[in-house]
Amino acid sequence: MKRRDFITIFGGAAATWPLAGSAQQPERMRRIGVLSPGSDESARLGNWLQDDLRDLGWLKGKNVVFERRFAENRLERLAEFAAELVRLNVDVIVATGTPGPLAAKRATSTIPIVMTAAGDPLGSGLVASLAQPGGNVTGMSLMAPDLGGKRLELLRELLPRVSNVAVLWNAANPYPAIVFKETQAAGRALGIDVRSLDVRGPDDFDGAFAAARQHRPDALITVEDPLTFTYRKRIADFAVTERLPSLHGIIEDVKAGALISYGANLRDLSRRAASYVDKILKGLKPVDLPVQQPTTFELAINLKTAKALGLAIPPTLFARADEVIE
Repeated sequence: MKRRDFITIFGGAAATWPLAGSAQQPERMRRIGVLSPGSDESARLGNWLQDDLRDLGWLKGKNVVFERRFAENRLERLAEFAAELVRLNVDVIVATGTPGPLAAKRATSTIPIVMTAAGDPLGSGLVASLAQPGGNVTGMSLMAPDLGGKRLELLRELLPRVSNVAVLWNAANPYPAIVFKETQAAGRALGIDVRSLDVRGPDDFDGAFAAARQHRPDALITVEDPLTFTYRKRIADFAVTERLPSLHGIIEDVKAGALISYGANLRDLSRRAASYVDKILKGLKPVDLPVQQPTTFELAINLKTAKALGLAIPPTLFARADEVIE
């Protein structure tokens, strides 16, 4: 072999050694912070997020780790937990509800924040606009036009003579406040009196239930929120015990024994939020990702609860149900 050929062969091989070595370097571990106003038990989103990201190639313990913080419905703890995630220098913060993203935004203006189901991201100041969020926050909005009115119409379909409805909502969260006001406005148009049963924390449910017993509404509406989600079984049991037909925001309430739910499909929002996390981890910025609104809504009915209340579900309502629990 000629000396020139020897140098060419081994010189070219040597040039590839560093590349081969670098290809075998472990992938950089990414950190995802999960911030929730609710409890670990209520934050099913955490498991959904992990599953959806796995489908996108992000594997727990291999190329991603999760830092989870749950305020257990004590909203004053959110600021502390958000600051912890910032100190950990996570790559992205996934925050639930409206208080979660708000706390994260106050803690950092640089770490990307993905909302999973924020009630009113525009009105609460989380984003500049839905199409061009600006700053470091984007994600999914829970808001849908005329949701309060639609729920009252469903109740009237179930109870044609309904005239007095109580709304159980978390007054410490901006989103339920908006839904309650929308429901009041829709009630005036439909001739239905809408009363407030507001709570701010776990200790307020006894007082709200006592007020409901005193006023004896024809039906109960519960606005979806980490607080009411955590206590969904307690709320459902109260409604059945008081023989009070109830309508709720998410299907998990019906699975816990509530009568009917109508609202955004949270599973769908979780998948879309995970796709935003994936895009951000691959280099896109929140400013380049418009805020998305719900596109899929689901109606669920618990026939066992209807029987316990002595109610017959109208065939038209039954036919539109996405899930029926017997």
